[in-house]
Amino acid sequence: MPVPVNDQAAPHLASSGPDPAPPAQHPAEAVLRSARAAEIDPRTLYLIAKLRQDVFSTEQQATDPDLDGRDLDPATVLVWIEMPGPAAAAAGLEREPIAHARVLQEADGALRIGRVAVASTHRRGGHGARLMRAALEIARELAPQAEVHLDAQAYLEGWYGRLGFETTGAMFMEAGIEHVPMVLRRT
Repeated sequence: MPVPVNDQAAPHLASSGPDPAPPAQHPAEAVLRSARAAEIDPRTLYLIAKLRQDVFSTEQQATDPDLDGRDLDPATVLVWIEMPGPAAAAAGLEREPIAHARVLQEADGALRIGRVAVASTHRRGGHGARLMRAALEIARELAPQAEVHLDAQAYLEGWYGRLGFETTGAMFMEAGIEHVPMVLRRT
C-alpha cells in the first residue's frame, strides 16, 4: 500500500525551524511520490538506483556500496521527486527521479532518513527541502512520537539543523565522506 505524502509543505513541520531554502515555485511537472520498493515500477526503481549511483558513486566517489538491501525491507518507504527528462523518455516513462530519500524503521522503534540525493542539475531549486519535508511527514505518519535519525554529510550539518535536526555526536567517516549523526526529537 503506498504511503501518502502531502505534496505541499506540511504546516506542522514549520515549527521545526526555518526552511533551509526559500519557498520555491516547483514546476507543475515536478511530482512528489512515495512507495515501498515492491510497489514501484521496475523502470522507476532502476532510475532511482541510477540517481543514487550518479550522486554517491560517480560524483562523491563514495567508497561503500549504495545498495545495502534496506530498500527491499517491506517497512522502508522511498520518497522521490520526478520530472520529465531524457532518461524517462528512454525508459518509456513520463518522468524520471531527480531527488530521492528513504525512510527506514529501526529495530528500536526509531526512524532513519537516508540516501538523500538530488541530481546535480536540479540543486538549489528547493527540491531537497521539499523532499525532506515529505520524508519527515512520512516519518510522522509511521511513528508520530519516534525520533528521526540521520547521518548527515558534514558540510550539510547546518542545512539539516535548519530543518530541526540537532547534532548528537562527533564527525565520523562513512564511505570515505565526513558525516555527523543528527536527530530530530518529537515534542
